[in-house]
Amino acid sequence: MQQGELTAATIGGFVGSVLERALAALAVQVGRSLPFAGGEETSDDDLRRRSLEIARAFAARLPAIRGLLVSDLRAAYDGDPAATGYPEILLIYPGMTAVIHYRLAHALHQLGAVFLARQISEIAHSQTGIDIHPAAEIGGSFFIDHGTGVVIGATAVLGERVRLYQAVKLIKGRPRHPIVEDDVVIYAAATILGRITIGRGSTIGGSVWLTHSVPPGSQITQAQTRNEERYDRQGD
Repeated sequence: MQQGELTAATIGGFVGSVLERALAALAVQVGRSLPFAGGEETSDDDLRRRSLEIARAFAARLPAIRGLLVSDLRAAYDGDPAATGYPEILLIYPGMTAVIHYRLAHALHQLGAVFLARQISEIAHSQTGIDIHPAAEIGGSFFIDHGTGVVIGATAVLGERVRLYQAVKLIKGRPRHPIVEDDVVIYAAATILGRITIGRGSTIGGSVWLTHSVPPGSQITQAQTRNEERYDRQGD
């Protein structure tokens, strides 16, 4: 069936057939990638069985992934006054492209296809300049504005309705990456370093270098962090 022949009565069957072919192709790619994830060697039969299990489990998660992506799309539209509509965001915005890749890769990572998940994240990284590790935990209504240079590490945890701007880095400490609670905005070029918590509803200003937790509702600026550094030096 050609796409131009689709009607309300036939679109369900068309989507079903496309999805069936896509999931079959996914099972093949999962099977090819599993040996690269390390662990014990397994037989070809075991690899085929495991890859089919992952593909089926991934298919079962697609409605939930779609729901998250709809919330992300709406957050982008609500957060960017320059947006002309949902199609523009969905097809053009690099932040949305990176988030779509992340949502799919995250599901695969959770299901055990970790090598393939990393491949997907690197495809998005090369296309958008946004690096989101598929193991990161990110809630719904997530928006990355502009986005180039954003880095979100593997153990980062982001709540609902978080907004990031270009060059924001949520990077390593031990257990390595920050916890960002709901309704946080982090402006361009800020670096949030280590396992610290950014409290709900906080705003982190541009180019801030932050290495300590802040309570809910905080407003952190470069001037504040410089004063803290000056005070610390005087205390020494």
